Amino acid sequence: MNINLKPVVLFIGNYGSGKTEVSVNFAVNRISTGSVVQIADLDLVNPYFRSREVRELMEEKGIEVIIPESGYLNADLPILVPEVQGSIAQPKGITILDVGGDNVGATVLGSLKSVLENSSFDMLQVVNAMRPFTETVEGCTNITKEIEQAARAKVTGIVGNTHLMEHTTTETIYEGYEYSVEVAEKLKVPLVFITCETRILPELDTSRIKCPVLPLTRQLLPPWQRKQKLGSQNFLLS
Repeated sequence: MNINLKPVVLFIGNYGSGKTEVSVNFAVNRISTGSVVQIADLDLVNPYFRSREVRELMEEKGIEVIIPESGYLNADLPILVPEVQGSIAQPKGITILDVGGDNVGATVLGSLKSVLENSSFDMLQVVNAMRPFTETVEGCTNITKEIEQAARAKVTGIVGNTHLMEHTTTETIYEGYEYSVEVAEKLKVPLVFITCETRILPELDTSRIKCPVLPLTRQLLPPWQRKQKLGSQNFLLS
């Protein structure tokens, strides 16, 4: 199904929310619908879980991955290549920005303020009710305010990504959905979609969920865990 988003989509969130995993799966999903997709890795905080880790996989699917040159891949400073600004100012189709965690990672958006102000974009906060500091609605919305201040931009929607990795069950998804609804209502923004791992998706009762569901296959895993094949499933509706 189609969701109504602007040409530029920013994924932000606290540490451990899973925003990079969501960014990657969202990019693959969008290109499967025929869209032209670019994804820029702006996560300059976390040196382990970045969208560049699955760069080859995405490029094989036709997604353009925008990252610093190889010599700067692990730089600690916010190195923004000109292609990032170009992809925002003149998106070829859909431009996805994977932004660093918490307000610290979101500060990189301050340097893009001028180009973002003249662009049409959505800033989506990825939330996981099972992570520290965001296990309550109040804690989550407090982090929202910190991120908005650092980014100098407002969150326009919520993405629910509640999970417990391999221990995730359908009940985890239902609880996370209800939590995401509360967060969205508190912030007065829409719940754009939630995610659900493909392994438990067949067991999910979608009649209990009143928003799109993005089937998700985890790619950013510890070395001892085997990656699933990244698919191109469409969003599901109840």
